[in-house]
Amino acid sequence: MLSRLVPATAMAVGLALGAMPTAASAQPGAAQDRVVPSGAMSRPHPADGVLAANFNQDLGSLDYHELQAARATWIRGFFTMPDADKGDVAATTTIHTILDASRRNYGTVLSLKFPLAQTEMPAPGSAAMAAELARVDKVLPVVMGRVDILTIGNEPFNESRPQDRTEALNNFYETVAEHVIAYRRAHCASNCKTQLYMGALNRLDLPANRTPVVERWLQFVNATPEIQGVDIHPHVPSREAVQPFLDYVLPRLRPDQKFLATEFSLVWYWQRHMTDPIAPEFAQRYGFAADAKVWQVIEAAIAHPFPQQEWNDFLSSSPWYESQKHFLRDQMTAFRATGRLAVAGYGFRQDTVMEQNWGPDKVPWLLNSVFAPYTVQPAPNGQAGRGYAWIDDFRDVQRPADDQHGAEK
Repeated sequence: MLSRLVPATAMAVGLALGAMPTAASAQPGAAQDRVVPSGAMSRPHPADGVLAANFNQDLGSLDYHELQAARATWIRGFFTMPDADKGDVAATTTIHTILDASRRNYGTVLSLKFPLAQTEMPAPGSAAMAAELARVDKVLPVVMGRVDILTIGNEPFNESRPQDRTEALNNFYETVAEHVIAYRRAHCASNCKTQLYMGALNRLDLPANRTPVVERWLQFVNATPEIQGVDIHPHVPSREAVQPFLDYVLPRLRPDQKFLATEFSLVWYWQRHMTDPIAPEFAQRYGFAADAKVWQVIEAAIAHPFPQQEWNDFLSSSPWYESQKHFLRDQMTAFRATGRLAVAGYGFRQDTVMEQNWGPDKVPWLLNSVFAPYTVQPAPNGQAGRGYAWIDDFRDVQRPADDQHGAEK
């Protein structure tokens, strides 16, 4: 770890957060028909250009005070399908949390993640396919008609073996989609709350990734009336790299279909700057060596979270970061300008995966987060520290109809 002249000291804060609990404090397995808790919101804006708080696999860290502080009225996470074999699906942290948020009238997006990067893609009719569909059948009765959007797949082209990114991938996901559609038709046909999307496509800014398999993926989405659209994940190395996603996907959808962007960020741009030297004025003010690198300062913050002002000063003094601090605002403007955005999701909270095994080659997902509990000390009111710059724009781009829910400053 980087040695510094003036080490940061973590602040011990034990203030209670009040009446609205974190998701982790709620009781799993609660009855599905329980009364909506006090403090629940009125219905959020419909899925038309909204911005959600994205938690990925870490929905258990959801805190309603943090959502309120950011004026978030939609949430998104994913469920890893092998977890369906571990017992009552409704009692898993992910499903319990997203259903609790739904009962509190938050908009909800749930992606079904099939982690197949280490195993052969199941073929339709095989025992492996039957096992995957059995997992799907454990999840659907719990979430269908309760979540607003169910996305079939998370990142199939990352969560598969390279040799399986052929028609084998199409066959698998089309079989799952048809199974989900059949269930929805049989059990949630009349005014079903849950819309279906397919997801998600990555790195379409690279021509090499616009393959016949991706083309067939979009053809299936287009040709299937029950599918409302497709999810994209524009994690990119520059602002300009997002537009190729839209240019490729939107012409291939039906006019009545929309797109999700449940994850988007400049993470590959951040990564290019991990070995940059830090600003001399920051180094001098906070006691870092003059030749310290960006990744080393982040390492120090992980070891001993910084006061909020020090974290803000670190990033605001980094021209590569300061110049992009309105990426969230500007990208939401671009997404909405298409008239086709349903829901976008932005990384809401740092998690343990982001800070583990930190080093110069670690992908710096933690720089995306609206809340930064792993690098920033808690606020005096006990709320998690914040990522620099994001929360104001996150609030400001919420739909006007959502402003009635207010925000904690």
